[in-house]
Amino acid sequence: MEENKNKNKNKLNIDLSEDVAEGIYSNLAIITHSHAEFIVDFVKMLPGIPKAKVKSRIILTPEHAKRLSKALSENIRKFESMHGHIKESKDGGMPPFSFGGPTAEA
Repeated sequence: MEENKNKNKNKLNIDLSEDVAEGIYSNLAIITHSHAEFIVDFVKMLPGIPKAKVKSRIILTPEHAKRLSKALSENIRKFESMHGHIKESKDGGMPPFSFGGPTAEA
């Protein structure tokens, strides 16, 4: 009985609304930091559109940023062990601003 009480104490009850559960597409993340926080801007870039739009901004403490980094690394390792190596682009990870589509004209 005591063991079940301790297990329930450690559980986290998280509410995920429908609109948040749908997610937001991002194909670029811009990370900046100060002495007190890390800021991650998730951006959506579209082919032929010269202006990208920040879709979401997440602000983290340095401790949580490090935990996120470790969690992402571990999940990437697990993903690659199941699905194979994730290819990285040769340009250092920056998507081309034109994406090969037509350039915008006014």
